Formats: sequence, structure tokens, C-alpha cells
Amino acid sequence: MKNNLMGTVLITGGAGFIGSHLSERLISEGWRVICLDNFDNFYDPRIKRDNISQLIKNNKFTLFEGDIRDLTMLTGIFEREKVDVIVHIAAKAGVRPSIKEPLLYYDVNVHGTMNLLEMAKIHKIRKYIFASSSSVYGENEKIPFREDDNVDHPISPYAATKKAGELICYTYYHLYKIPIVCLRFFTVYGPRQRPEMAVHKFTRLIYEGKPVPVYGDGSSRRDYTYIDDIINGLNASINTELSYEVLNLGESKTIGLTELINIIEENLNKKAKIEWLPLQPGDVPITFADISKARKLLGYNPGVDIKEGIKRFTDWFTEHEKRG
Repeated sequence: MKNNLMGTVLITGGAGFIGSHLSERLISEGWRVICLDNFDNFYDPRIKRDNISQLIKNNKFTLFEGDIRDLTMLTGIFEREKVDVIVHIAAKAGVRPSIKEPLLYYDVNVHGTMNLLEMAKIHKIRKYIFASSSSVYGENEKIPFREDDNVDHPISPYAATKKAGELICYTYYHLYKIPIVCLRFFTVYGPRQRPEMAVHKFTRLIYEGKPVPVYGDGSSRRDYTYIDDIINGLNASINTELSYEVLNLGESKTIGLTELINIIEENLNKKAKIEWLPLQPGDVPITFADISKARKLLGYNPGVDIKEGIKRFTDWFTEHEKRG
């Protein structure tokens, strides 16, 4: 059932890649958006400020700078603002970095998620959306991945924190009947993608004529999902009446790493210089989403395939480079 009541959405990580795109969509549809971001230096904070440079001119957009671990700050926001929906995207991201800093990843991703669930409980919000990850599936041998597959064996601290987030979300749904949707994103890419992510990183390195690091033999496969499709799924999650659900958001197709590089090469009209490296701990051989549940409950229907998506991204990237 659709629920088209407008109101105020708090988006954590709202200045980031996904958060800024979602902010634009919601404002265009009549929502008021409160963006909470700490402008973490995991990558250049100026990128995130650029992401929202047009949004901050809109009177339906309010920016708060702060950390989701700061309960006093969160309490102040929720006492001052009437929040109807929380979309919790903020997190320490990345599989490989989480192996180097597991305590930090736990602190931000688990502690921060619980702080926001407490706010949801105290202030009786209408809906809580939690950004989870395909990494929770670990080395799942059954493909495509379904939401009811066993995810008890995450192989990185990042994946473990996302699984923990889903579990504590269920606890708050069970105890306080907060409607919660946990969305497992499958390798999101598109304009404004974080610079260390594969599509953006490979594009930049090929564009600049620098070596492209490939871990393993290049046969790993990923389910890459274009940002517009993810935003459609997020938007539908906000506007659909659900109790507690875990849903995959992917394209439900896979592409090998070497094939991905070939598509980027074609769009840039430049050849990649491959640097072959050993497999990295925490990396999985494949991600592949079964999206039948999201199709049924949300009407989710990804429409941008990898070739079109890469073209859109490389067009954005080259234009962005020309502008400086």
C-alpha cells in the first residue's frame, strides 16, 4: 500500500553520493529534507560539499553538521525538528578499510545506528530506512542472493556491522513497532560516486593513463546498480507501508571485472594499463541480487543496464574534469 503523505525526512550521510541524490529526489516531490553529515575525511570533504552546493540554496533543505555517535547533538535536532522519516545511510564504508580499523567501524556503524533507533523510538517516527549492504552475504555459494539466505558468516568487519544493524533494527521493530526497511545495496555507481569505488577509481586511472590495480585474475563478478534505480527503490521504501522488511536493491545482472574495464575503456577511448595484484582479504568472488521481493513489495524495476550506466558516468566524469 502506498503512503504518499509528505513531511520531513532526516537523511544521515545526506551530503554523500546516495544521500545527495535522494535529497534532490525527495525535495522535488515536496518533502522537506534535513541532511545530517559529519563530512568525514575518508575522502575529500569538499566533494560532499560540492554534492549539496545547489541543495543548500533550497528552503526545503536544512544541513546539520555532526556525528551520529553524538547523542546530545541528535537529541537537539529531534527536539527542534519534527522528523517523520529517518533514512540512515551514514556509515564507515568499505570492506578493505574495515579490516584495518574494525573498532572504528563498529563504533560508527553499530553505535550510530542504535542512537538513531533510540531517536526513532522516543520521537515516534513513521518510518526508518536502514542502508545495508550486499556484503552481508559473504561467500554465499547460492546465486542469485535472496533475502532469506543465511548471512551468519560475514567475512569483513564492515559486513558484520551491517548485519548487526539489520538485527538491531528488527529488535526495535519487535519491541516498539517502528516500521523499518533494511535495504541491501548492490555496488551502487553513477555521477558523484565516491572516488575510491571501482567504477570511479578505474575511470580516473584510465583517463589519467595510470596503472589500474586488479586484484586476482579479473574474473570476480559484481551486480552493479545505477544510482537512479537505487533512488527509485529508496523512494518506494519511504512511500510504501511495510512493517519490517529486508530487501535487495540490485540490477540482478552480473559483469566480470575485466569486462567492466573494457566498457570504461570504450567510453573513454583509452586503453587501461592493468597492474595485476593478489586477491585481498574480505573480497568476495561474486555479488548477484535476487530482486523478486523488491519487485513485488515496492514495484522496484531497475531500468539502467551497465553499458548505459557506464556511459552516463563517464560522460559526467569527463565533463566534471573539464570544469575542474
